Amino acid sequence: MKIAIVTDWLTNYGGAESVISAFCDIFPEAPIYTTIYKPENMRELGDLKDVRTTYLQKLPVKKHQWLLGLMPTAVEMMDLDEFDLVLSSCHSVSKGVITKPNTLHISYCHTPMRYAWESWDFETRLKKFPRILHGRIRKQIKKIREWDYCAAQRVDKYIANSSHIGQQIKKYYERDSEVIYPPVHTEKFKPVSKPTEDYYFSVGRLIPYKKFDLLVATFNKLGLPLKIAGTGPDLNKLKAMAEPNVEILGYVDDKKLVELYANCKGFLFPQIEDAGIVPLEAMACGRPVIALNRGGSLDTMIDGKTGVLFKEQTIESLKDAIGRFEKKKFDPKFIRKHAEKFDVEHFKKKILDYVKREWDSFEGR
Repeated sequence: MKIAIVTDWLTNYGGAESVISAFCDIFPEAPIYTTIYKPENMRELGDLKDVRTTYLQKLPVKKHQWLLGLMPTAVEMMDLDEFDLVLSSCHSVSKGVITKPNTLHISYCHTPMRYAWESWDFETRLKKFPRILHGRIRKQIKKIREWDYCAAQRVDKYIANSSHIGQQIKKYYERDSEVIYPPVHTEKFKPVSKPTEDYYFSVGRLIPYKKFDLLVATFNKLGLPLKIAGTGPDLNKLKAMAEPNVEILGYVDDKKLVELYANCKGFLFPQIEDAGIVPLEAMACGRPVIALNRGGSLDTMIDGKTGVLFKEQTIESLKDAIGRFEKKKFDPKFIRKHAEKFDVEHFKKKILDYVKREWDSFEGR
């Protein structure tokens, strides 16, 4: 069986690219098809032997976002006729590849095309463009949304990266899916034997929807110690907000990050994420999590066992959760064992089992 891996673009390493890394481990002979590839930013993927790009690779554009309008055509031009199975990792356009009737296309969906379907995401992106272009961009997005729905029907089988995304696939694409949560490298994160320190911790890109401002405002009122790691456009704003009990650390290296996870009293996750890997990294260190009861947290959290959930992105709701958290005792060994269920090796096995099962069903039609 000849297999091809397809992804939207390879320009920066993140959660979607960790899935590609796992796919490459499972199917090492499979070439990777993508619109744009920047190998200098993809060192975490190792030495990729066979990456096949589109004509967009040759265009003199620094940011791939400026090429989004051309990407649907680019993926439709990919020649995949030689392959029996196509495995796409998609949060944008790669599900839109055109395959032969006797080719099985399985798409691992990180999210439906967010800027086409989620109004808050579109409006945020729109602000980056000159106002004179807004009307034209709105018309273009309508066309992209129509294309995206049609392209979604080309996929034979969907894997969702969380129950939340499974619901969105059903809502926007009217397709069913099976959930396989994205991989966590739990071996990098270990509990410590010494007693933990008294601070709370959070990490991520410092952008508005991550709600780090909610954390700062809440801990300013509580007076409890909080450390936040990460960089982004909100860095200076958060530093200006923070009282002395709140530390905005900025960038930290991997070694320091593991220490911050392992020694914290609890990890905070106030945002809505499609999946959300960082809470599982904290849990792999045996640390309990305080998370919003939305998105991927509903798949990874056991309320009262691996931490506590809160209902609303408000100071009062978060304060209530912290109060409940402070009264509970958590078992680090149980939390660590729970996180191991999401380890990369479990992910690989689930993907391989799924592909084998669906291929047998497809071949036996």
